[in-house]
Amino acid sequence: MKARFDVIVVGAGPAGATAAMILARSGFEVLLLERGKYAGEKNMFGGALFGRVINDLIPNYWEEAPVERYINRKIVTMLSKDSSMSFDFKTEKFAEPPYNGFTVNRSRFDRWYAQKAVEAGALLLNETVVDDLLWEDGRVTGVHTRREQGEVWADVVIAADGAMSLLAEKASLRKRFNPKHFSVGVKEIIQLPKDTIESRFNLAGNEGVSNEFLGGLPGGLQGGGFIYTNKESLSVGVVAQFPSMHPNKVPIYHALAQFKSHPSVRELLKDGVVKEYSAHIIPEGGVEMMPKLYTGGMLVAGDAAGFVLANGLYLEGVNFAIASGVAAAEAVAAAKTKGDYSAATLRKYQQILEEGFVLKDLKEYKHALTFTENSRLHSVYPDLICELAEKLFTVDGTPRTKIIPRALKAIKGKVSWMELFKDGRDAGRTMLW
Repeated sequence: MKARFDVIVVGAGPAGATAAMILARSGFEVLLLERGKYAGEKNMFGGALFGRVINDLIPNYWEEAPVERYINRKIVTMLSKDSSMSFDFKTEKFAEPPYNGFTVNRSRFDRWYAQKAVEAGALLLNETVVDDLLWEDGRVTGVHTRREQGEVWADVVIAADGAMSLLAEKASLRKRFNPKHFSVGVKEIIQLPKDTIESRFNLAGNEGVSNEFLGGLPGGLQGGGFIYTNKESLSVGVVAQFPSMHPNKVPIYHALAQFKSHPSVRELLKDGVVKEYSAHIIPEGGVEMMPKLYTGGMLVAGDAAGFVLANGLYLEGVNFAIASGVAAAEAVAAAKTKGDYSAATLRKYQQILEEGFVLKDLKEYKHALTFTENSRLHSVYPDLICELAEKLFTVDGTPRTKIIPRALKAIKGKVSWMELFKDGRDAGRTMLW
């Protein structure tokens, strides 16, 4: 392997592969480094790719990409101990190209996507761990890998090395981690026949559904679960906020087992066979945890930059990663035109992100963390909603009570008026205005 490239990209996930592909297409000599045996081996997420950014890069990508089902139905479900209440939305508009989203398997999708960077001319080197940065005159000029003669030099390094980014730390671009900025997700791939999945979820052809659940986790864990339909399997998992895990000492795998045993979930998974198990750290702090995105000779992209939108209604990351890879490539191309890779020039990366949806969305929902870390959101309110629904729909020969009086009676003793006002304000500030 040669010792110098125009650009070194660390991490062959969606952010890194995007930047490598675009830059290689533009004639840059690009080295794409991946610590796994192949791109996607160590990558895990719930299972849904939303957004259409990738279609601008690879038109009609779904015709060749290893996608599972297009998602034209979204369900949000509140869980109590033995009940559930759902908001179910379906539209044929999401069933038309370029589609709103797909379920995917990251180990297959990322491998295919990284190969697109290779086809464009990038050199992909798997099983390569990067331990440090190389510096010259206060500017990043390369990386040090664990390979023999492991120093590799470049004009720019793009750090797309995941949520716990070592390179952002080495470059002193990020603050010390705060546990409240992270959640832990665990997931199983449960195999079921195609016909069974389509029957249970009322699907036809390649239709798919994403179902997110709030509440129902044991021991005060704050978070929820998810089910995504693949062609012949289900992606099933739970996500719990990290700070709620340690005080309660509830193993995350116990939370997954309880979620799977819930009456509203159990029948959907019946007779399924577990084929995979994986876990992942999710950066959910938004702008609160975002590091400085650039320094001389280096940019930070994807999960390494905290580019995940998690506000209780949306959980998106791959589309943000791809968009940040596009922005990184554009900033590097502009720097090459000037022949200047200083921090002042690479600041264009942040400017591009501010003009697009990535930083606009993260700033728009900057109060999301305050809202989602509220323990009542994960227990009291799902229980209240399910309890109220049960009483409204019970037919037992007693006189009916209108909704507002019944709701006020259900709330009494479970949440104070001050708490209710504060939670309503936080919800409105986060989601409505």
